[in-house]
Amino acid sequence: MTAPSIANTEQRVVIIDTGCANVSSVKFAIERLGYQVEISKNPQVVLAADKLFLPGVGTASEAMHNLEQRDLITLVKQITKPLLGICLGMQLLGKQSQEHGQNGTDLVPCLGLCNAVVKKINAPELPLPHMGWNTITPQPNHPLFNNIPVGSYFYFVHSYAMPVFDHRDSDGGQTIATTTYGQAFTAAVQSGNYYGVQFHPERSSKAGAQLIKNFLEL
Repeated sequence: MTAPSIANTEQRVVIIDTGCANVSSVKFAIERLGYQVEISKNPQVVLAADKLFLPGVGTASEAMHNLEQRDLITLVKQITKPLLGICLGMQLLGKQSQEHGQNGTDLVPCLGLCNAVVKKINAPELPLPHMGWNTITPQPNHPLFNNIPVGSYFYFVHSYAMPVFDHRDSDGGQTIATTTYGQAFTAAVQSGNYYGVQFHPERSSKAGAQLIKNFLEL
């Protein structure tokens, strides 16, 4: 029988200070698991971290502008430890996004850490944003979803999404969980040490707390 994992709460956990509104709620969710966490954009602090979180709310164009203003674009690309992008933070890991203000047609260059283009959800019969609770279908046996029951619900708020994709052979990452809202889209992604979830684990009750715990224990 496999021994239960023991959380290393002495890890250095950093939330990258993107200036977005959900930083505090992510911080509280991590602290509830017994970890100390720092919010920072200092390169020395960021690059010394054991685990990192990249939160984001708003539009891709605004978020990339904020990252540029805070000298974070190159810094995020230098990270070699596990990083978890949340909601828009996950979308920023892609190559490009259609989410340019209210336009929705121009492509915004993103971080290019996985080989995917974020597009507006094609669900003409359903309201946008996709807001509320929905289930995910994770990749079997992926450690990010350990001890999360099949059919668990997570909280989503978004109008744009990554398509389902798999570019493992080209180091472009892959979808590791899907959700359906009019069409299937990527609910979670991994490209090397970069992970992302489209939903808000910090607002997703026990399943979300377990996912954050799993990430911190990777």
